[in-house]
Amino acid sequence: MSDLASAVAALESVASDAGLPTDQARAEALAFAAAIAESAPRAAADWVHRAGMPDASLDAANRAFFDAATLGRRWRQAPTALLSRLVAEGSSQAPAYAAALTEVASAACSLGELTMRVTGNAAVAAAAQLGAIPRTPEQPTPTRPGLPPGADPAGATGADAALTQTTGQAPAQTPAPALPPARPLAELLAELDALVGLARVKREIHRQVALLSVEQKRTAAGLKPATITRHLVFVGNPGTGKTTVARMVAGIYRALGLLSTGQLVEVDRSELVAGYLGQTAMKTAEVCAKAAGGVLFIDEAYGLTGDQYGEEAVNTLVKEMEDRRDDLVLIVAGYPVPMAAFIAQNPGLASRFTTVIEFEDYTDDELVEILEGLAAKSDFVLAEAALTRVREILAATPRGQSFGNGRFVRTLFEQAVGRHAWRLRDVAEPTREQLCELVMADFDDHEDEPPPAPEIVSEPEPVPSAEEPR
Repeated sequence: MSDLASAVAALESVASDAGLPTDQARAEALAFAAAIAESAPRAAADWVHRAGMPDASLDAANRAFFDAATLGRRWRQAPTALLSRLVAEGSSQAPAYAAALTEVASAACSLGELTMRVTGNAAVAAAAQLGAIPRTPEQPTPTRPGLPPGADPAGATGADAALTQTTGQAPAQTPAPALPPARPLAELLAELDALVGLARVKREIHRQVALLSVEQKRTAAGLKPATITRHLVFVGNPGTGKTTVARMVAGIYRALGLLSTGQLVEVDRSELVAGYLGQTAMKTAEVCAKAAGGVLFIDEAYGLTGDQYGEEAVNTLVKEMEDRRDDLVLIVAGYPVPMAAFIAQNPGLASRFTTVIEFEDYTDDELVEILEGLAAKSDFVLAEAALTRVREILAATPRGQSFGNGRFVRTLFEQAVGRHAWRLRDVAEPTREQLCELVMADFDDHEDEPPPAPEIVSEPEPVPSAEEPR
């Protein structure tokens, strides 16, 4: 287990060779170590001493340590800012910088009292740094200093050695895979615009992009930043595209440089609330850690109201939103009136969710367009009489909170495919046209038809112009 001061000095040397500012590399390394060791008893005192601030008061030391830990938490599961820069530039020093960061992670285990949580943090953080290095068949796996070529970089020294000493068992570690490059912003916005309907939603997302883009330019120009929250509230009935748009927002925010990974983690109450108080906070914090770097999407978020378990989950969410404010976005969704009550229940929520985007029900024309898109993705076409019948069904269907919008037409499509197959069951050699065409009878109930067909799984299209809205 190396000493933190020595590990930081070694990282500064690599940073200098790579042309990076050594003061930034030092600050990054200290924040990285603090984030790994923040839960260890007496870690703050050790960190301050080894960071070269022995004369700091107790309050100042604690404040400096936990401020640094807050900055570095995102790097427990994603490459640091300077490593990401080296990787993006294709620098030959990127593997050496990643390996030096793993030694910083190892040294963090020497801060305060060693705990299982700290060793786990260190192992995951080290793997995340090494996993950021692109691999080719000709390029050996990067190793920590002192490891033989080809050895598992996440499992032989440093944090893992500490874990072995503590438990007598070495953990099995798999380096985190390198992230795919962020998609261009223009491509993501074009994909958004290609969705059926949702004119108001598209306008609001474009407005949010403009607001955040200009704010970045103001900050780069040295102007004082405005207080702009990136968290969003989606309100609307089921099947109106909320999950689809949330996934696009995650990609858009990553393209803007506001999120490091841009993944979407979708949960509901059952995945946040545990069986008893105290455990709920841990469960919610774990979900937030999984979503760090991307978007946490909570559907029917008002399910967290009305009891002390939900209140504990909400309080934890508010804390995580603050602690991870630079690399976590929350999107909460549900029916309009219950969502308003949910936001109002906690001042921390009300101050962070100031942008509400309304997802309106689809018109009949838009639902028909979605249906035709679903059919086309599975090599089906709808006869004119079938389209007329679908419009009659839509006109006769009551619209309310129970109406499924895009899900409703997906069900129509799946049932029609089942009837189509039943209709052709005795045709020995059906023509290509017969195999592809859905007719009016395929959208009508029949007494002799079999049970509903199983759900059809289609490959996703690059631009989901008629994807089932969720």
